[in-house]
Amino acid sequence: MPTPVEQWVEECAQLTRPKDIYWCDGSEAEYQGMVHDMLETGTLLELNQQEYPGCYLHRSDPTDVARTEHLTYVCTGERDDAGPNNNWMAPTEAKSQVGGLFEGSMRGRTMYVVPYIMGPTTSPYSQIGVELTDSPYVAVNMKIMTRMGQAALDRLGSSDNYVKGLHSLGDLSPDRRFIMHFPEERLIWSVGSGYGGNALLGKKCFALRLGSYMAREEGWLAEHMLILGIEEPNGRVTYVAAAFPSACGKTNMAMLVPPTSHEGYKIWTVGEDIAWMNPGPDGRLWAINPEAGFFGVAPGSNLRTNPNVMRTIRQNTIFTNVGLTPNNTPYWEGMDGPAPFEAMDWQGQPWTSDSLTKVAHPNSRFTTPAHQCPSISPEWENPNGVPISAILFGGRRANLIPLVYQSFNWQHGVFLGATMASETTAAATGAVGVVRRDPMAMLPFCGYNMGDYFGHWLNLGARLQQPPEVFRVNWFRTDESGNYLWPGFGENLRVLRWVLGRVHGELGAAESAIGYMPHQADIDVTGLDVTPAALRKLFAVDRDGWTEAVAGQQEFFRKFGARLPQTMWQESESLAHRL
Repeated sequence: MPTPVEQWVEECAQLTRPKDIYWCDGSEAEYQGMVHDMLETGTLLELNQQEYPGCYLHRSDPTDVARTEHLTYVCTGERDDAGPNNNWMAPTEAKSQVGGLFEGSMRGRTMYVVPYIMGPTTSPYSQIGVELTDSPYVAVNMKIMTRMGQAALDRLGSSDNYVKGLHSLGDLSPDRRFIMHFPEERLIWSVGSGYGGNALLGKKCFALRLGSYMAREEGWLAEHMLILGIEEPNGRVTYVAAAFPSACGKTNMAMLVPPTSHEGYKIWTVGEDIAWMNPGPDGRLWAINPEAGFFGVAPGSNLRTNPNVMRTIRQNTIFTNVGLTPNNTPYWEGMDGPAPFEAMDWQGQPWTSDSLTKVAHPNSRFTTPAHQCPSISPEWENPNGVPISAILFGGRRANLIPLVYQSFNWQHGVFLGATMASETTAAATGAVGVVRRDPMAMLPFCGYNMGDYFGHWLNLGARLQQPPEVFRVNWFRTDESGNYLWPGFGENLRVLRWVLGRVHGELGAAESAIGYMPHQADIDVTGLDVTPAALRKLFAVDRDGWTEAVAGQQEFFRKFGARLPQTMWQESESLAHRL
């Protein structure tokens, strides 16, 4: 008697018509075999194995280099359940429209059956998925990014409780590219793209879009958040989760290196992109990182901005759409050292330092195992997770938002997350540098109506005896000339020290119209080129600007109609009143 998984694989094979079916076991030998086959076909290029052992380069189709949010759909029975934050298509229409693209789409190719666990193998908070794909590049990336292989099938047994993911490269035409989510069926369809965020279905599709829907049903949170532990010189470790939109320094913060002025401090990386958080028996929120690897943005990564990631990616890493030096090493804008005089660009074309084009795509990536990270936490695979004491919301804002401030309470904290906005980056297709609303950094990833999502946050907080303290941060505030007022990177630990002081009741704060602000003396700027005037600007509350922002927030809230919790309106009115 076939198991539910075997039956589903057979159904999908009947539709897609692969030449053969291969069940992945997750072994190292299997990984090396797939890499060897891709080197033979040119899907991967071998990098300099002396300098980058176990590292390879992949070039994707030039039309397929970022998440395609306009082609990403949530298919719920009722349109309102998907909400104005999602593109919606009725499930029956979606299946007839997109189902046709899967007919015979794997002809001449192998179907890889990729069973995987999101989260530590034995964690009660982990979930299981199975992705069917005709891309060996996707299969090897899933090996890096998840606990992939036989362990997942062993844990699943004969159960039908798993997330189904069907992926085919199709013909890679942008006109026939769709990423479809059916949360009520725990099903994902992706066709026409080989890009990570569209094709590695365990990542944004499962861990966030379906994960957020499952989390609301089951009473937990699936969030676009890093998780880090801050160890103080006295040995106390405090865990913090933080939400930042893509390419806003999330990976850098997750692997922060304390500056030399902070001897005795350590930062422990638990996760750099996604957090699944469950109420624990002690009334606190406990977080696991559902991923086993990092899928990070290469440009801008260097030994100054993120030394830990640079050490992590020196082995067993797949680079996508970066440049290639004559020495067969990867290169991207912002990397250490002078640019090579000549190289091959991300499309395999000759490039020189005089070229007007970029050597690496602005959204070029690396996929690398988390366990290689020098700052990886000893608790990162703890099946129970780690207890979260603070949640930070941060985006890229040149003005308005102070360096750091704290919410008055959980409800106000949800409001801070719900009203977050950030300047756009290259991680999604579209214009760069535009301020867009991105509540909890989840706008592209929430798998259901965001009005209901805010309500779920409020309800979950009410169940916690010790909810995390909530903060808003902004490392990107500038002066009139466009220069950053705050040095950022490792120096952000100075801000985190204030967060710790608040969490543990050791530091006071000044009440302002927007939240609790630090006393200036409590942000240690010793040895920094930050003047008292700059510090005042970093914490200035522009009342006119904020009053204008409230109007924008309310315009955004109106999109959700009756689905928006009344308390969000109350928080907005209270803010307007305080201003």
